[in-house]
Amino acid sequence: MTRIIPVVVVALAVVAGGAWWLTQGKETADTVGQTQIAQSSQTASDATDATDTSGVTEMVMGAEDAPITLVEYASFTCPHCATFHERVLKSLKADYVDTGKVKFIFRDVYFDRIGLWASMVARCGGQERFFGMTDLMMSSQSDWVRSGDPVTIAGELRKIGRLAGLSDDALTACMQDEAKAKALVAWSEKNTNADNISGTPSLIIDGEKHSNMSYADLKKILDAKLGG
Repeated sequence: MTRIIPVVVVALAVVAGGAWWLTQGKETADTVGQTQIAQSSQTASDATDATDTSGVTEMVMGAEDAPITLVEYASFTCPHCATFHERVLKSLKADYVDTGKVKFIFRDVYFDRIGLWASMVARCGGQERFFGMTDLMMSSQSDWVRSGDPVTIAGELRKIGRLAGLSDDALTACMQDEAKAKALVAWSEKNTNADNISGTPSLIIDGEKHSNMSYADLKKILDAKLGG
């Protein structure tokens, strides 16, 4: 399980100045980040608290009236989350979500600016493309995270967006949307605080928190709730 760091650090390093620098030089980006990190953490926290998050879309799969609601807290840069999506979520979707037994909600958690950028790209195509793009990002996570260079990673995320059918203009607009970046960071912080999330992946099953688990263990919990 990947442990959560204070989201204020992410807000300082990423949100100030917007996602603008994703298409700019690395030197300029680092200068902006260092300047903003030097500012007061309390100022960033206050700004996050005041940010309007009403426009952030909850990403949901499955029937609205499913008997079980399962929320996954995950980060696009968390290796354990990538493993969960490959080894657990695919079976969960086939056996429970697609059959109307579970409503699945994905909630982003941001450890770093890279995870926020990935979320902004994944959300660029709206609800109908989000989970397909998430699958692409999780299955290839080790490839696009590998370089460690922000500009290279931004380029790899653009490639994934294009594979999903998004235009360069649409991707640029999404990646430069400073208001959306701020809203996502604030929304994530509110969610993780409300559910007392300390690491990823974490699962909330009908209001009860669980840590990462195998599909076999998750299946036992779901079947018990379904009376089977």
